[in-house]
Amino acid sequence: MSSSILAFVVVLGVLIFFHELGHFLLAKFFGVGVEKFSLGFGPRIFGRTVGRTDYRLSAIPLGGYVKMVGEEPDAEIAPEDIPYSFTHKHVLKRIMIVAAGPAFNILLAVLIFFLLFMASGRYVLEPVIGSVQEEMPAAAAGLREGDRITAVNGREVKTWDAMSQLIKESDGQPVRVRIRRNGETFETEIASKMTTTQNIFGEDVQRRVIGITAGGAYFTEEMGLFESMGQSIVQTYRVAELTVVSIAKLIRGTLSTDTLGGPIMIAQMAGEQAREGMSNLIFLIALLSVNLAILNILPIPVLDGGHLLFFCIELVTGRPVNTRFREIAQQAGLFVLMMLMIFVFYNDIVRILTS
Repeated sequence: MSSSILAFVVVLGVLIFFHELGHFLLAKFFGVGVEKFSLGFGPRIFGRTVGRTDYRLSAIPLGGYVKMVGEEPDAEIAPEDIPYSFTHKHVLKRIMIVAAGPAFNILLAVLIFFLLFMASGRYVLEPVIGSVQEEMPAAAAGLREGDRITAVNGREVKTWDAMSQLIKESDGQPVRVRIRRNGETFETEIASKMTTTQNIFGEDVQRRVIGITAGGAYFTEEMGLFESMGQSIVQTYRVAELTVVSIAKLIRGTLSTDTLGGPIMIAQMAGEQAREGMSNLIFLIALLSVNLAILNILPIPVLDGGHLLFFCIELVTGRPVNTRFREIAQQAGLFVLMMLMIFVFYNDIVRILTS
């Protein structure tokens, strides 16, 4: 339990720090005065004031914030502070300051993936068969557990993904597969079969298979500087894409809300990954950082996305959104977030009691 709590604090601290650092740095860059830079909410535990900024650690470690001069449109601002007021900056500058938080979370993920690729390379699944399903084409062709597929239709394959892709591209036509077994090599012809399987969301999908599963053997592919950078961007994009698709499926109701988790679930995951090793925990931080970025740009008032929506409306219309409307929208957004927080806490508790 103590290790999970410690890992949770580390994970959340890193995510919050980078998010708020984005807001802070862009605010300072555009000459906006920053009054508070807080990790956590609630009462101040300790901190230090440098210039006009109070850098603090607060009691509730479930978020953080950057308090800027003139952040509220209707706030009274001393004449000498107007040049440092957030509200008095051009709307494009305000958009960039707000967008910097999610952007820094994306940059954090790219940086983590880059360092992991540089340090450890990439783990690649080998085309070695783990099991053969009965009454499927592979079983009929005589394939066995431990067989290594070395070519499909005359094209050499070194990875499981490459092998699967060639079978998929066959479009139902029989494929010629080269097998290595116990030092001997032979070829056989296999016709793929259309079958219903489940994707990562638990949905039924149609795909062509020959009836084999991976054996789990893998090799490490070393990566250079530029390849690591490219793959880190690709990996971040894939995580972001998966997050967006998941949110869309939740909204449409095709993905169960039981999959949602809150702080307790994150603490459990952080503890598990910390016990597996530091690289696993760092990888989890990258995944959560992308999730945090995507969730924060949702157009919900009180989130960064809500502020961006208001600023974009201002950019188009040439005038700020009505203060009264903005207050009502923010209250509604806060209510939605509170209900969501209660729901994910409920999910976490039910998950613990039923596990």
